[in-house]
Amino acid sequence: MTNFLKKFTIATSLVFACSIAIGQSQNDTFFLKKSLGLSSTPDSGAGVYGARGGDSVRQSLVPTQLANPVAAQSEGAPSTNTVSSEVFGANLFSGAFAKQGAGRFNPDYAVMAGDRIQLRLWGGFDFDGVVEVDPKGNIFLPHVGPVQVQGVRNDELQKVVDASIRKIFRANTYSYASLAAAQPVRVFVGGFVNRPGLYNGTSMDSLLSYLDQAGGIDPERGSFLNVQVKRGNQLRASVDLYDFLLNGRIPLVQLAEGDVIFVSPRQSTVKVSGLVASAKRFEFSGQSKIVADLIKIARPSPEATHVRVVRNSGDVTNTEYFSIEQARQIEVKNGDGVEFIADKKPGTITVRVEGEHLSPQEYVLPYGARLGELMGKIQYSERSEADKPQLFRQTVKERQKQLLNVSLKTLESSVLTARSGTASEATLRTEEANLILKWVERAKQVEPLGQVVIAKADQRNNLLLENGDVIRIRAKDGLVLIGGEVLFPNAVAFDRKYDVDDYIKVAGGYTQNADTSRIVVAHRDGSFEENKRADIVPGDEILVLPKVDVKSREIAKDLMMMLYQIALAAKVALAF
Repeated sequence: MTNFLKKFTIATSLVFACSIAIGQSQNDTFFLKKSLGLSSTPDSGAGVYGARGGDSVRQSLVPTQLANPVAAQSEGAPSTNTVSSEVFGANLFSGAFAKQGAGRFNPDYAVMAGDRIQLRLWGGFDFDGVVEVDPKGNIFLPHVGPVQVQGVRNDELQKVVDASIRKIFRANTYSYASLAAAQPVRVFVGGFVNRPGLYNGTSMDSLLSYLDQAGGIDPERGSFLNVQVKRGNQLRASVDLYDFLLNGRIPLVQLAEGDVIFVSPRQSTVKVSGLVASAKRFEFSGQSKIVADLIKIARPSPEATHVRVVRNSGDVTNTEYFSIEQARQIEVKNGDGVEFIADKKPGTITVRVEGEHLSPQEYVLPYGARLGELMGKIQYSERSEADKPQLFRQTVKERQKQLLNVSLKTLESSVLTARSGTASEATLRTEEANLILKWVERAKQVEPLGQVVIAKADQRNNLLLENGDVIRIRAKDGLVLIGGEVLFPNAVAFDRKYDVDDYIKVAGGYTQNADTSRIVVAHRDGSFEENKRADIVPGDEILVLPKVDVKSREIAKDLMMMLYQIALAAKVALAF
């Protein structure tokens, strides 16, 4: 019993020591891989860099994909310049054709040497198996002998087999023959493709499948109009891929071992841009092409009315301008550019009138109509505040947004480039910068209202209206809005005896973050006052801006300016 315990203890120790050694080997491999950026998990299996846990470090550093470069190339991964190219048809080769298997039921497929045929015989004689077409083009049928099937179309294979069997078995013997698998072949893909080489497939795979495996046609050098299939010195087919892209037609070329797919050099091109469905660079054969042909393939939008032709004439740019009808017979040459544009003079505009009134909400006015003309057509109700209309304009909103973004970028630049004298000051500046940058990100989400200030009556009636303008007639609600840095932002009933301070007291007073010296009063007509003594009228908004507490005076100044701009553009007191 004692000897047994000794032996058991020794065996257990050996097993434990071996497991530690193996684990240490795995950990060493893992940490070495990690330091070289090769793997993120220990014992992750045979991944990109091969070795499993327990293999030597040298084995784990051998990339398995590099062991077979042909296999790596044949995966059909799309080339970067193919996916992002402006050339028409370049997106055809995105890997979809390379991933598809052969179609086994093509009725026009001609049987070749190496193909395998599923054959069944029953009745007077039984047989069930797969026979292969030999190099002479025959299959061997039991009790019948060789049957020539090379060149027989797939849909006629059954008839040929039946006819051969009937020569031996006059009756009571039946057959079934079907193409089981096409012959594996290797095809050369050359010319102007992204990855020329020799690629594996079957005789049933399409020309597009092999081109896709080769990374597709090089859009800067290769031709989509002339893809040749060669067998020795014989040109078997010339394929125009534009016919496939535009009309869905492509010839079914049956490929054999050693065939060559050759992409010819790119021919003449013209770039089409502007209001078209396909803003691409199009290839064409010959010296010139008329614009009418480009219209068929680029498909201009309905709003396009004119064509700008930019001639490729060396250092000097020559531009020609035509209506679409005039441009149809205009010839363009290699390197020219054609841009489809809308050159329409607006006839009418639409303006929407919202709020408290009795008139229609949508008005169609002649181009060049003025605000006074529209205001004369509006019928007001008893509750309408007719003397304080509001005008909101999309173009003003866009400009306000642009100005805010420019100011925010300036503020970001000031924060990121501020200097510090000591290490402790640098730490404080870093924390302060993080807070400011977070505030900037929130400020970027603020959307301006696009309100136009129309306070002065003598200028208001002469203001030109734009398409999409919105006129808002507010109701006499007798309220004053108080927002920003107050304890209880609210709407308060108007009281003639109240000044700005009184309204703020009604809203609970200032918060600790309030800047009591920066109060903005926004009037309904779009005008603003930054004054505690401003006369308050019904419909006004009182905004208490937040306090700016930063170390740098320049940054504090920029921040205060941004707070004021956001308050004017969006009527929002964005807390810092």
